[in-house]
Amino acid sequence: MAHFKPKHIGIILGTFYGLLFRVVLEFDALQKFGGLVSLSFLFLVPFIIGFIRVHFELNQNKNIRYQQMATIAWQPIFICLLVSVITLLEGSICVLIATPAFMFSASLGGMAAGFVRQKFHHHNNTLSCVVVLPLFIAPLENNYLSMTSTYEVSNSIIIDAFPSKIWAELGNVNHIFPDELPFSFTALIGVPSPISADMSGQTVGSVRTSTWEKNVVFKEVITEWTENKKMAYRFEIDPDLIPNDALDKHVKIGGEYFAPLTGSYQITPLPNGKSQLTLSTTIRDNTNFGIYSRIWGEFIFGDFHSSLLELMKSRSEKSTG
Repeated sequence: MAHFKPKHIGIILGTFYGLLFRVVLEFDALQKFGGLVSLSFLFLVPFIIGFIRVHFELNQNKNIRYQQMATIAWQPIFICLLVSVITLLEGSICVLIATPAFMFSASLGGMAAGFVRQKFHHHNNTLSCVVVLPLFIAPLENNYLSMTSTYEVSNSIIIDAFPSKIWAELGNVNHIFPDELPFSFTALIGVPSPISADMSGQTVGSVRTSTWEKNVVFKEVITEWTENKKMAYRFEIDPDLIPNDALDKHVKIGGEYFAPLTGSYQITPLPNGKSQLTLSTTIRDNTNFGIYSRIWGEFIFGDFHSSLLELMKSRSEKSTG
């Protein structure tokens, strides 16, 4: 690397470090060191990437400000993400979810490199110590930290229709045409859209089969059935039957990390012939991402709920008209 400037070395080494961890953590034999869906990979690895980038920048430019450290630390991060997408190591959904955390952590790492350089005269061995941190911290997280959580996401909409009209649209959902669904963030990032839903009966124990794009099919077993008021169900999803190209493997519904458990539609009568329709989903999150994961989960499920509620509103009000 004698022909490269120090800042270029920082970019190259930072990118290599990130991609190395991305590839190595896929091997089953190294699962004891943690996985990709871990705090160590989501926050610690990009922290170190940012540290590497700024550490070498300071060999060339000792007067760089902290604001600059925070932003130039993103350079190898963006390259890592781009390479991951191009080589199909990751899909668009995972990359989008990870990007804010990567950028934030890389900025902290870049500024930490600047702080160490300014405050400590004997800093030559600091980089060597920092780059091996995941080898010690990831196994501890993998074996001793568990932050599994369950939470509910609920969204409501006001519909200009009586409960009976809305109820007629909920059980069996006829083929959904693309122009019936409003623009949504989930569809934009590649989450399959719903196509139809078919009921096997109209009582507790009946099965509602939901079909989505990309050959995604799963079942909802009815656990509560109160006509014109409430339909509740539990999800029965076999992740092995969900096509691998339908969703990124780390966010596959019913998979190792995220799974919807139960759901419900509830109709509340309002004055003047209107009704409120509420859609709720209970989700299990098996990641260690805590509040970060929950924010994304609530946002994505809320966005998906809104699309379905708008569909029910449009169909119910048309049938009323």
